[in-house]
Amino acid sequence: MSCEVWAVRLDAYVDGEISAEELPGLEEHLRTCRDCAAEALGRMQMKRVTRAAAMRFIPSQDLRRRIEKSIAPPRNRTPFLLNPVLAIAAALIVVMAISSVLYVRRAQREQAIAQLLDMHVAALASTKPVDVVSSDRHTVKPWFQGKLPFTFNLPELGGSQYQLDGGKLVYFRGQPGAQLIYELRKHELSVFIVPDGGALSEMSDVKKNGFCTESWTEAGLRYVVISDAGGADVHALGELLRTAQR
Repeated sequence: MSCEVWAVRLDAYVDGEISAEELPGLEEHLRTCRDCAAEALGRMQMKRVTRAAAMRFIPSQDLRRRIEKSIAPPRNRTPFLLNPVLAIAAALIVVMAISSVLYVRRAQREQAIAQLLDMHVAALASTKPVDVVSSDRHTVKPWFQGKLPFTFNLPELGGSQYQLDGGKLVYFRGQPGAQLIYELRKHELSVFIVPDGGALSEMSDVKKNGFCTESWTEAGLRYVVISDAGGADVHALGELLRTAQR
């Protein structure tokens, strides 16, 4: 055969892909044709050099990541859109968690109000509703000194319809506090002064079981006025107390 016929088969020979039927004839031609033999040898050497270079070259991790990123299929950035059931379930879990937190807070707040109401009723039903009996604020306030880790001011009642009966030491949620008893037209009003925090931090004004309450925070203390008098009377005493603290 001529060189032109075998030349097109040299790549297959170098790559080891030439058929068994053609191999004897090509090898016989290479033994007799110097040009084809040189061409085959050159291609074999080039293949060995290329393979050796590839074995020595190790791509960096950064190059590997860039290549993997370029050939990787795009990620789904909105998986929940493909599965509405999971999206709805997740939303329900969030709603239930929020509802549980709100329920616990509401229960704690109602429990705190109920405890203060019980303390108010118990004091009025007692034969000794107060520990220090006096209508003089300058007598009642000093009595609490050393008994409480905080101090407060009592309002001047001159010109008002309120009368101070006295005060007593109470414990609310494990912490000491003050309970002051006032009178207004045969109605008793309790003023509780305790450290602010916990369930009290979310306490709001309510009317429960015939009693009105008004609550606020001042200088880290929680003030709560409770009485079966009207809401306007409870608020008016609260205003006197707020003014005294300022």
